[in-house]
Amino acid sequence: MKPAWLPFPQSATSAEFKLRLHLSRAAIFLCLFSAGYMIGYLSSVPQFNLQNQFQPNCTAITVANSDTNPLPIKDHELQTGSPPHDLLQFKKRCGKPIPKSEILNTLIANMFEGIEPYEGFPSAEVESLIHKPADHPRGWGSTGAVFRDLIESVRPGVIIELGSFLGASALHMAGVTHNLSLSSTLILSVDDFRGWPNFRLRFRRDVPQNRHADALLLQQFMANVKAAGESQRIIPVPFSTGSALIALCEWGIYGDLIEVDAGHDFHSAWADINRAYAILRPGGVLFGHDYFTVADNRGVRRAVTLFAKVKGLTVRPHGQHWVLSPKPRE
Repeated sequence: MKPAWLPFPQSATSAEFKLRLHLSRAAIFLCLFSAGYMIGYLSSVPQFNLQNQFQPNCTAITVANSDTNPLPIKDHELQTGSPPHDLLQFKKRCGKPIPKSEILNTLIANMFEGIEPYEGFPSAEVESLIHKPADHPRGWGSTGAVFRDLIESVRPGVIIELGSFLGASALHMAGVTHNLSLSSTLILSVDDFRGWPNFRLRFRRDVPQNRHADALLLQQFMANVKAAGESQRIIPVPFSTGSALIALCEWGIYGDLIEVDAGHDFHSAWADINRAYAILRPGGVLFGHDYFTVADNRGVRRAVTLFAKVKGLTVRPHGQHWVLSPKPRE
């Protein structure tokens, strides 16, 4: 008679019986081995406090403006479950301010290898590739009342704008300074002059055709500036806002009035605002565009509101622009 624990019919042959017996034992062994492996693996994984791991850290913003050294990444994450402090920090102390009379030479020496950017511009080849200089280049909110209001109030010696495109706002500010007897005001236009993907589909009539992957926006900007007779005051800083602001900080170049109008997503605006504030002179004003957009509190407005809260500043809407209260004098 077949033992009750064997799940095989009695009609099975002796060979079949032995084969099935071995397969059953092998299956049982594999199950036990797998179970033991999983138990050993799970016991070796470090245990974290999930409540702390996913709980918002309300002190992260305050810590971001601290000059203390952050904890090592591993220790900090284990103790707080939040990102290390240095991921939220921006440089606050810049180089010793240089006199305004040295700014232009410092920029030319460090950015253009000692050669003035407008010298011999445009060459015959460049002139054949770009559009005829426009009296009023394409821009967005580039002639708003906020420019005259702030320039008249601050009376800046140095203006820095982040996001220049074809020079509309820079040329407008140059005209405003002339009218207010501030003809010596220097305007630094920070932009990588590359545009963004597919921007020509919307602005084909305003921008030149690219040449060997060169957007030629810098050349068009310079042509517009030179045609307006402002090449001695409006200086292009043809780099990303991040690298340009870090360099200006190191060189000790500060602005009395700084406009932020480059990236419109939260992270870009947040980084630009923090870095721009570092090179804003005490008593100076930081302002920018695109406070009211479809992004609402997910874009520029969120970055502005958060920064103002961290610094204890007030935000004043001005048309399409936002204006922060003057930087406190230390």
